[in-house]
Amino acid sequence: MSARPVTSAIAGLGMTPMGKIYGKSAAELAVDAICLAADDAGITMGEIDGLLVNSGVGGDIGMQLQFSLQMRNLGMLTAVQAFGSSAGAMVQYATLAIEAGMVDTVVCVFADAPLTQGKGSSGAYGGAGRSLTGIGALPTAAGLRSAPAKYAMAARRHMEAYGTTSEQFGAVAIAARAWAEMNPLAQMRDPMTLEDHQASRVIADPLRLLDCCLVSNGAVAVIVTSAERARDLAQPPVYVRGWGQGHPGYIQARGSDFGLSTGAKTSGPAALRMAGIELEDIDIAEIYDCFTYTTLVTLEDYGFCEKGEGGKFVESGALAPGGSLPTNTGGGELSGYYMWGMTPLSEAVIQARGQAGERQVDSHDHVLVSGNGGVLDFHSSLVLSPRPTNN
Repeated sequence: MSARPVTSAIAGLGMTPMGKIYGKSAAELAVDAICLAADDAGITMGEIDGLLVNSGVGGDIGMQLQFSLQMRNLGMLTAVQAFGSSAGAMVQYATLAIEAGMVDTVVCVFADAPLTQGKGSSGAYGGAGRSLTGIGALPTAAGLRSAPAKYAMAARRHMEAYGTTSEQFGAVAIAARAWAEMNPLAQMRDPMTLEDHQASRVIADPLRLLDCCLVSNGAVAVIVTSAERARDLAQPPVYVRGWGQGHPGYIQARGSDFGLSTGAKTSGPAALRMAGIELEDIDIAEIYDCFTYTTLVTLEDYGFCEKGEGGKFVESGALAPGGSLPTNTGGGELSGYYMWGMTPLSEAVIQARGQAGERQVDSHDHVLVSGNGGVLDFHSSLVLSPRPTNN
């Protein structure tokens, strides 16, 4: 399989503390993450000439970050909003801009601060930025007002179609927690058993508390530059070998396969073709896991198992430490931290660099990064590698 020439690499990674981190706005956290990413790459802020911002649900960060960072003469400045698929999309757009000669070095950032001290996490995303207009408002008008409620419908359809069980969702949560136990940045590091999962309260049937992602304050930024320049910077380059996007359209409409498929079935093959590899060449999968069900259905659509066999696949222990497909090796969004698509992307960079410490996967030549946005509406895929070619 012929690979597309590699032109870009991730050269810097900046991560603030995650979780119940109070006292800073999302914009302030974004500034911190960008500065950390520049330090990580060994460059100055003046060497960055492109800024891509994933603006979050409520638009809490935006292009005004340029002023906060005192950036001058940017050749690229854009807000990207494809929800959880935005991180992968930003890396793609940065690469294209570098190839076109628009810019040399781009920073991509996401930040969020939904948690308020003294208040619970349940209302953190209570309708922020949602408009009750158009066809997209119909589910809300019918009472489907939260992500757990909507994903619960998708999970239930998968269960009805293929016999997937709550215990199999639990296997996803347990694997993520096992990885998180080895991640100092993870919010949830206590061991989890299937009994713990099954005893956790129902949030939206069939999804239990331990089927749901965390809520986190924090920020992550990555710096993308040319592959040639990245080789001369402070960190081992993480090459952007392939990418793809898949946006099925309004899949919640009548007659759709809502709950049974995702955009991974098109974005994944596109990324693999560009990288010049086959699915079996993937060493690590970093999957957007807003819910346990999401991991399962996404793995099916990438082709790691047959459609409808995701439950058996995750139940086999394949995702856990020592399994055949190390997945969400930092704990993912279920047990690590919830930074939208930056959660899988940041862990992929750490693994590809060989800097994951106790949780480092020995074979990490090809890392698949998956981003999911909306309720299975949007999808991005990346293939990252510490090597620029397959040779």
